[in-house]
Amino acid sequence: MARWTAAALKERAVSAIRARREDIIDLAEDLWRTPELGFKEERTSARMAAFLGDLGLPVRTGLALTGVKAVVSGRAPLAGQASRPDGAAPEAVGPPAAGAANASPRPPCVAVMGELDAITCPGHPCADPVTGAAHACGHHAQLAVLAGVAIGLTAPGVLDGLGGSVAFLAVPAEEYVEIEYRLALRQKGKIEFLGGKPELLRLGEFDDVDMAILVHGGGIPGSRLSVGGTSNGFIGKFVRYAGREAHAGAAPWSGANALNSAMLALAGINALRETFRDEDSIRVHPIVTKGGDLVNIVPADVRIETYVRGRTIAAIREASAKVDRAFKAGALALETRVDIQDLPGFLPMKVDPRLAGVYRRNLEKLVGASDVIEGGHMAGSTDMGDISHVMPALHPYGAGVSGRPHSTEFRVVDAERAYIVPAEAVAMSVIDLLADGAKEAETVRREFRPEMSRTEYVAFARSIFRRTAYSGEGA
Repeated sequence: MARWTAAALKERAVSAIRARREDIIDLAEDLWRTPELGFKEERTSARMAAFLGDLGLPVRTGLALTGVKAVVSGRAPLAGQASRPDGAAPEAVGPPAAGAANASPRPPCVAVMGELDAITCPGHPCADPVTGAAHACGHHAQLAVLAGVAIGLTAPGVLDGLGGSVAFLAVPAEEYVEIEYRLALRQKGKIEFLGGKPELLRLGEFDDVDMAILVHGGGIPGSRLSVGGTSNGFIGKFVRYAGREAHAGAAPWSGANALNSAMLALAGINALRETFRDEDSIRVHPIVTKGGDLVNIVPADVRIETYVRGRTIAAIREASAKVDRAFKAGALALETRVDIQDLPGFLPMKVDPRLAGVYRRNLEKLVGASDVIEGGHMAGSTDMGDISHVMPALHPYGAGVSGRPHSTEFRVVDAERAYIVPAEAVAMSVIDLLADGAKEAETVRREFRPEMSRTEYVAFARSIFRRTAYSGEGA
């Protein structure tokens, strides 16, 4: 087949996306109406699997309970590699076996991702009436972008001009919520890590991936799109106070009030805020998920979930130790017991500058430089941070939304900026990476210096699990 230029491949991909614009919007709106929480995204997973399957992609499902993955190979030879005489794609060669000489490296693979889950926002007008789940963070837009990219890259002739491969991944459980529920899943052996991408890393689903791109739904209202920036990481905590029941009216002095212990701990955490340095971007925001059993019984079972967020791992660890002291102080004051479980949350997000440059150039071609902004630093968190520590990663933001994320006002108001333009920009960027023998992808892969290997990442995440029991009784 005649050699395609990157520009010609992009034109084909973008034309295919625009031709199926209404299908992409219909998918997004369907997902918007049926939000599901993390590790429970059965319908969303099935919908994405069906969409990718209808494009002729080989789909795998049930990854980390609900994840979906489809990998497609380009048909062009890699740089310096001759075409196969039958015109088929070059064979993917795995990592060299021990002692093997002159083995070829595996061709580069670019992952394009979207997140399956929603958050709990019961007051949202489109919330599920039973679960309270709502797509108030725009993950349905991510999946629409993923679908659009898949349409563009599987358009006739596009794969003929690409080397390497593309992995389309719909991943579960990015929102780190319902901690106690996920701990129960872990106890049953269904998951080990409480976030979707960390769990997929553990399971080896990123072993064939070299770099990853995920466009988040619009983070700020307006029409400008972001190239993406850094973000906080965090440690998760599940905290349980155990006190002693007593009649709350007749003999409260006979009890040990676990709720009062928790309230003192929360006051202590608030008092700590002035000890956090601005440059560390520390955020601690606990919720009480159980405050007792009955109003006429002194509370003896109180449960708290919280994150301790920060810009660096060192800052997170330091703040986490301070927060633990506050939890212990609550137990000491009321002579209760506290159990603190530290849980691996997400790592701080890093941005690969070369990937960001490729994406920015394509985005500017589509909307103009004045509508493209840098992301800066976000004090929120994403498990793309975990991915970014082991491979080149990019986490840009779409646009076209109104209302604050994670609020009842959040919604998409401009489908073009929320779904279509980001899909076009990602498809164009993947083409830049994999066209011309995948030279750009090879450069990205060669220049990247991981913070940790995938094996080291799993070991590090496991090391975060820790249980601290402290009793204030008799102290």
